Amino acid sequence: MTTFQRARSEEQREIRRRAILDTAAAMLDEMSVNAVSLNELSRRVGLAKSNVLRYFESREAILLELLDVAWKEWDNELPERLDAALDADASAARRGEQFAATLTRTLADRRMLCDLLSAQAGVLEHNVSPEVAARYKKVALGNVADLAALARAHLPELGEHAEQLCGQMIMAAGAVWTHARPSAAMLAAYRDDPSLAAHRMDFAPSLRETLTTLIAGTLARARS
Repeated sequence: MTTFQRARSEEQREIRRRAILDTAAAMLDEMSVNAVSLNELSRRVGLAKSNVLRYFESREAILLELLDVAWKEWDNELPERLDAALDADASAARRGEQFAATLTRTLADRRMLCDLLSAQAGVLEHNVSPEVAARYKKVALGNVADLAALARAHLPELGEHAEQLCGQMIMAAGAVWTHARPSAAMLAAYRDDPSLAAHRMDFAPSLRETLTTLIAGTLARARS
């Protein structure tokens, strides 16, 4: 734990902000979003809770900013991964399958991003001011637009439907992540009842199938 003196310059304030975000990210390596508390975050970062709240208005505001950071890191990785994985001479349907597979592989490697996406609407967008909510939503829409630009580059057949598709794929990723991490009670039910266990969702294959279906449907819609 680091103990900070009072920040007296913009540079020092930025160091504090970065320390808070880095500490929250480290906590998410150990626990779920719901388990991250402001009290424990404050203790680990070496600031009183009231001082943490000088930099971020709430726990949720911290996590929303972390979500944006993680999303942009993913966006930055995608162009190279997509270029390597997609066959420009393949049919639109095949390129769609390759696009879905690449998004799935890259998301499966980013547990924190998936965890935050799964909590976005139900948790993170609560307990924040209208100003923070609006600022985050604009940033999120920009991230979706960036993903849509990549989708159009590899699947020009999507046309004007690319942005709506990408928004749906992000929501699907969060939903599949949630269902692929069942509660202790549900794990026990799966263990005790093979007929239930057969329906347990595995993240990567479930997400790949979901994204492939969304892309195929959007391509069909664009053709019509």
